[in-house]
Amino acid sequence: MLKVLLVVALIAVVVWFLVRLTLRRLDGGGPSRPRVIGPDDDPDFLRGLDRPRKPEDD
Repeated sequence: MLKVLLVVALIAVVVWFLVRLTLRRLDGGGPSRPRVIGPDDDPDFLRGLDRPRKPEDD
């Protein structure tokens, strides 16, 4: 009985892995989250550091 459960569990794991791999390929390679970059990696931010700031009127 234990051998049967191990075989069923092994088959289930293999099928789960294959389904997940297939869905990932159909989806385009996985989740595509936008890459978050810090301000020290942003060229526009770094370029703006050299500009003089305007005084704000409160």
